[in-house]
Amino acid sequence: MTKNDCFFFGKITKTHGLKGEVTIKIDVANPEDFTELRYLLVEEKAGLIPYFVENQKISGDKMFVQLQDVKKVEQAVAFIGKAVFLPNEMMPELEEDEFYYSEIVGFRLIDAEKGEIGQISDVLEYPTQAVIQVMKDGKEILIPIHDDIIEKVDKKAKALNIKAPEGLIDMYLNM
Repeated sequence: MTKNDCFFFGKITKTHGLKGEVTIKIDVANPEDFTELRYLLVEEKAGLIPYFVENQKISGDKMFVQLQDVKKVEQAVAFIGKAVFLPNEMMPELEEDEFYYSEIVGFRLIDAEKGEIGQISDVLEYPTQAVIQVMKDGKEILIPIHDDIIEKVDKKAKALNIKAPEGLIDMYLNM
């Protein structure tokens, strides 16, 4: 299974307890949708490696996981800092006006005032705000992901319609 067949679930941040459990910082909207995982895909140099889950507990945006065959803290330490993925088919369905960041990459970004800005190249997640990245005429434009800015998500047409704050797009293009 490749990354294209999966979505980013979170990152292993530290060990938990004395029996080889790990703590995963979950990066999903509703962690409670994932209370009964049978396995996780951990990113290794060789690719995504499946690990069976023996036990798990969710607390807020953290998941404490006991992986099969990992019984000592010394074994669990090797997982710290590794990304965790799940197959796309495990991704919960969203409402029509909702989207996963990964699914809008490649969408056309259309502003109510400026028209088509370009193709979304990435979604960057900063500690305080996620932003849409678009390249136009060799210049980077960053648009905050916020309900007041996003007007419509058209998944069939692969388009995201926005109403950018006044002057925001011009600020990037006139730099």
